Amino acid sequence: MARSTPRVTRQRLIDEAVRLFSTRGYAATSVADIQAACGLTTGSGALYKHFPSKQALLEEAVRRNLETIADRAASAGQAAEESGEELREALARMAGTVWEVIDDDRALIRIMLREFDGFPELFERMWQGVLAGVYAQGAAWIRGQRELGRVQADDPEATAAVLLSSLTYYPLLRLMIGRTPGDLDAERFLAAWLDQAVTVLRPRP
Repeated sequence: MARSTPRVTRQRLIDEAVRLFSTRGYAATSVADIQAACGLTTGSGALYKHFPSKQALLEEAVRRNLETIADRAASAGQAAEESGEELREALARMAGTVWEVIDDDRALIRIMLREFDGFPELFERMWQGVLAGVYAQGAAWIRGQRELGRVQADDPEATAAVLLSSLTYYPLLRLMIGRTPGDLDAERFLAAWLDQAVTVLRPRP
């Protein structure tokens, strides 16, 4: 049997920790549990060869997740800008990216929602480092569309905040309680969201 490289083992530790934190909770998951889930000897201290503590492992998982969110949000905005798409198609592309990111990282997002009170400094860094930037990117995209004469939104920052928060609420509510706003399916919600987004942005004729 081939030996795992340090990089593979480190990623396995992150993946298994996220799975266990998501299903059991952070406090109820021990270092030994994470090591056992990776097929490592529970008393070997193998986790500490890669992370100084269980909290450091959680922080690394959150950091990687936030980098992914930031990179994909920036890529979606750039792609929409460069493609010359109509406004509705550009919004649909970005909405799809937001939902895809949340769905791909639902286990880690569940941890962040559940463990917020236990790690206020971690989540403050998360907000300042990435999530606030996602809203800023949205506002910058709207400003750019306005400067190009494509939309007439009066307040890009507030408009971006409203559109992004309503868009993310759908998958987050489904993640938290297994229900959706109005019990709507994704297709109907997205169609209505796009209608509202276009109306709020006020495209020029």
